[in-house]
Amino acid sequence: MKYIRLRDLEVSRIGLGAMGMSHGYTGAGTDDAESVRTVHRALELGVTLIDTAEIYGPYTNEELLARALKGRRDQVVLATKFGMIAHSGAGAWHPDSSPANVRTAVEGSLKRLGTDHIDLYYQHRVDPDTPIEETAGAVGELVAEGKVRAFGLSEAGPDTIRRAHAVHPVTAVQSEYSLWTRGVEAQVLPVLRELNIGLVPFSPLGRGFLTGTVRDEADFAEGDFRRGNPRFSGENFRRNLRLADEVQAVAAQAGATSAQVALAWLLAQGDDIAPIPGTKRVSRVEENTAADGIELTTEQIGRLSGLPPAAGETHTEAGLRMLER
Repeated sequence: MKYIRLRDLEVSRIGLGAMGMSHGYTGAGTDDAESVRTVHRALELGVTLIDTAEIYGPYTNEELLARALKGRRDQVVLATKFGMIAHSGAGAWHPDSSPANVRTAVEGSLKRLGTDHIDLYYQHRVDPDTPIEETAGAVGELVAEGKVRAFGLSEAGPDTIRRAHAVHPVTAVQSEYSLWTRGVEAQVLPVLRELNIGLVPFSPLGRGFLTGTVRDEADFAEGDFRRGNPRFSGENFRRNLRLADEVQAVAAQAGATSAQVALAWLLAQGDDIAPIPGTKRVSRVEENTAADGIELTTEQIGRLSGLPPAAGETHTEAGLRMLER
């Protein structure tokens, strides 16, 4: 496994997103033992960046990682997120990044994760009711106290990134970025490179679509957030299958899997990018981490980069309102 720097944090070039172990996807929370084995195997393969959030469950994903990392905490750069639970009363899925809520959130995450510090603490979504300067200042205080090592943002736009960074250095921005979600390229990525901020792409495999294993809308169980997602519905779904087939064609040429090719393309976009493909299976983490050793040809990269945009939005209308671009 190769390693890169997200500002001052050294991390594995491919990380592990833990959300699906407990939240959001078909089968989440049904086999914690396999999820723990997956985390252990990831560490054996050199993965150091592991990502969670208090909202995943809520709370249960952080608790799962605490069990998986018992006795192994010093092997990982542990990232979690705040701001999608209003602890003062409104509860889950209500953005709140006020300084008081940040304080409450960090204490809860530290306890659930069984650690005395969080390596990378992200604001999960920009809070329209709290100036980003106040949030950045609150996280800066946590850094000074040793409870947090580094500050991150998730799905923040260029202006928010600049304003936050002016108060406290931003180490990484987490955004959806993959072959079929490339919105960060136009405005966000140039700002990150100007300010020496790393990019951590989530859903680098298109929520499973780019692996080529998603072929039917009926595959999604009740509670899977892809049910009803515009890209996974109706005619959009059928059109996007053609994109998956194109990735598979390049994979056959490269002697790799579709997932590995999708990740290799992402890694080729720069050495300041550390994707966090999510999985709850040992076999998948082995497959994903092997992408670190795949070098695509210039022709293959060009072919993939030239694929048409995916059909449909990445989120429902409610979800889109929480994103900045």
